[in-house]
Amino acid sequence: MSLSPLAAIESLATAVRQNIARVIVGHEHAVDLLLVTLLCGGHALIEDVPGVGKTMLARALAASLDLQFRRLQCTPDLLPNDVLGVSVYRPSDASFVFHPGPVFANVLLADEINRATPRTQSALLEAMGEGQVTSDGVTRVLARPFVVLATQNPIEFEGTFPLPEAQRDRFLVEIALGYPTPGEELQMLERLAGAHPIEMLAAVVDGAALPALQQAIWAVHVDTTLRTYLVQLANATRTHADIAVGASPRATLALFRATQARAALAGREYAIPDDLKTLIMPVWRHRMVLHPESALRGRSAAQVLESIIAATPLALVDTE
Repeated sequence: MSLSPLAAIESLATAVRQNIARVIVGHEHAVDLLLVTLLCGGHALIEDVPGVGKTMLARALAASLDLQFRRLQCTPDLLPNDVLGVSVYRPSDASFVFHPGPVFANVLLADEINRATPRTQSALLEAMGEGQVTSDGVTRVLARPFVVLATQNPIEFEGTFPLPEAQRDRFLVEIALGYPTPGEELQMLERLAGAHPIEMLAAVVDGAALPALQQAIWAVHVDTTLRTYLVQLANATRTHADIAVGASPRATLALFRATQARAALAGREYAIPDDLKTLIMPVWRHRMVLHPESALRGRSAAQVLESIIAATPLALVDTE
């Protein structure tokens, strides 16, 4: 007997969480955000200090879903062709043969993406936004599912190229892992006394089923009250005195879709306000641009968003 789409999503989430927990201790919230990202067909920016498990989390996710994983180490000398691929001349028949780059994978880890030049960063824009790449005048569709997990170090800026707003806006969520608790770190040492668990991590879900599940979340009901509340929050970011660039319509749609995904992961056919409020920070925080004088006063995007949430009440909307 086949499972309903929502039951299949809930089963996938449970299996992936348990499997990743064999490798990554703690960070349950980050795993859930990655699951939301997968269901939305989006991409994730993982921003944290070195050594907290960003790369390992990406590898564990790909292994759990039996998806093709490629790692791209970003450096200043990396060229767009190193990402997309290159056409090589074949003398035997005087033709050019395209050799696909690492972007032709299901899960692409762009490690330290802000070390790549703007030209190379922009090579990912079409892939992330359209699910395709154009090289030598030929457009090639990428595999499905396709997700970019990009990492960057928030404390080391020498020799880096900050992501432009258009690039940051392509990421559905921004994730910060943080340090483990002392108990979690002790547990990590116990697990790593021998071989690393990632080397023995087996797939627990068929990743080929993801495109169908991505469409299934569209059926999750978001009522008029919650949709109106979402639009009010978006408008509040556009008129706030501390914000120079507020949430775009793409950001509004991203939070709407993420809210549906979170409800589906919980096995619900409907979204609730907590779904939206839990996701507003990771979905919107990295898209906000503060006025320079607000940043100089010590204000952060997270603080401003918190004040907007506190000042925007959730009111019932009469649909009659």
